Amino acid sequence: MKNNFFKRQWIVPYLFLAPALLATIAFKLYPIFIGLWESLIYTSFGGGVEKRLFVWFENYQYLFDDPLFWQSLKITSILTVIINPFQISLSLGLALLLMRKSRFIRVIRSLYLLPIGVALPIATVVWGLMLDPYQGLANGFLGLFGIPPQPFLISEHQALWSIIAIATWKGVAFWMLFLLAGMEEIPTQYYEAAKIDGARTFEKFRFITLPLLKRTILFVFVADTATNFVLMVPMIILTKGGPMQSTNVLAFEAYRSGFYYQDWGRSLSIISILTIISLIVIGLQLLFLGENKEDKVK
Repeated sequence: MKNNFFKRQWIVPYLFLAPALLATIAFKLYPIFIGLWESLIYTSFGGGVEKRLFVWFENYQYLFDDPLFWQSLKITSILTVIINPFQISLSLGLALLLMRKSRFIRVIRSLYLLPIGVALPIATVVWGLMLDPYQGLANGFLGLFGIPPQPFLISEHQALWSIIAIATWKGVAFWMLFLLAGMEEIPTQYYEAAKIDGARTFEKFRFITLPLLKRTILFVFVADTATNFVLMVPMIILTKGGPMQSTNVLAFEAYRSGFYYQDWGRSLSIISILTIISLIVIGLQLLFLGENKEDKVK
């Protein structure tokens, strides 16, 4: 006798989704709730003994009274506001270039995708050598055009821009891959019809590519935002949050509070605030960039 449980077809998709859902709960949602809970507990390692005591929102009150926290929040906001549209614009431009038919297009695509295969710590070390103010390749290249040596990572005015350059080099190729895949899914009939109607290249991009690529761009925007909010590898390896706290983003401040100073209450509180800010920003992106009812009707 067949089991009636398997006759209910509506449950089949959920069975396939169950492993991914369980993994999301275990490795994404559970750590978030644990972090929020632990931020309400004071933790210390004095004398090698871990001590816990409920302090409720004292850790957050301490953060809000700390100028260093607000400085880190400011740097994180500046980094996110600059790097997200910059990365996505470059990724979109490169994807458009790689969509053009060429004899060597496969070789060119492989070259552009090379940064994806390089781990961020390794890329950071290489970039650190290139941006060395005394013997770096970057200043040697600028010298060919008569530009004096630049301090780059040791300057409070250039360090954050140097970090943005490193993160952009690493991220553009990755996000370009998603945009390229989205463009290849657009039916060529639309472009052929537009060509017959006499549409120009920009008009094809505006009225065909952008509208049909909206979902992909939204996904890339949200994923890029979440990634850049927790960017801290270049800070750990190259700048240590300096010079003059100019690269001290919230993620690095949480890392330093926990692993340098063993102040886990402060560290977890920063992580909790960073998570809440990320969810708010991503929610606003989905609200303003997502499909509205008029789009669905069309």
